[in-house]
Amino acid sequence: MGLILDTNFIVAAEREARRGLTAMIDRFFADRASETFFITFTIAGELACGRSASPRKDWEQLCQPYPVLAWNSDVSWKYGELYRTLASRGQLIGTNDLWIAATALVHGMGIVTSNVEEFSRVPGLGVVLYH
Repeated sequence: MGLILDTNFIVAAEREARRGLTAMIDRFFADRASETFFITFTIAGELACGRSASPRKDWEQLCQPYPVLAWNSDVSWKYGELYRTLASRGQLIGTNDLWIAATALVHGMGIVTSNVEEFSRVPGLGVVLYH
């Protein structure tokens, strides 16, 4: 099974690594040794916005361990479906999070995040909290 690592997970892992404190992240990956981890095109874009990922070679290094799930027409359609569903309930989530959720659902994956409040609004999306 595959899981998508949300931006907040990757940023937290990077911060821990820079401080030499990798126990939480190491334990997380050890507990899920049979999983394959991915990021989405949206997450790669969010990571490119960060100062710690500049210059480009640092961004590429940050993204390199994880295959990037690309945009496709199914992701766009799922985005629209989710938008309509959540808007009708008055429960819209952030635009980037909506793209991430749509990508996860199209690929049959869950998401690892600390942003459980928003992602748990998405019907059918598996959410894994890390801490």
